[in-house]
Amino acid sequence: MAEGTHQDGYRIYGVVWFWLLVITLLELGAVLVHLPHTLLVISLLTMALMKAGLIIAYFMHLRYEKLSLAYAVVTPMFFLAIVLFAFLGPDALSVLHRR
Repeated sequence: MAEGTHQDGYRIYGVVWFWLLVITLLELGAVLVHLPHTLLVISLLTMALMKAGLIIAYFMHLRYEKLSLAYAVVTPMFFLAIVLFAFLGPDALSVLHRR
């Protein structure tokens, strides 16, 4: 990591924390408003990915690393998500047929 990449010191952590709080409150609001099920799932997944991106970029310090290192961390997580959805998704969807 090069010198001078953290000009703002700890201020950036406060800003990121604030946005994580805002996104969390939006998620709570989306649930309390009783959105249609499909829209609720899409919005919650989108906001969860936004929060994950903020955490990965700033708290795991990948924003300041070379892009190849970021790819080395994010790519396995992407493939893990595909495997989990591929193998656990059908089992989760079987719950709908039991009703």
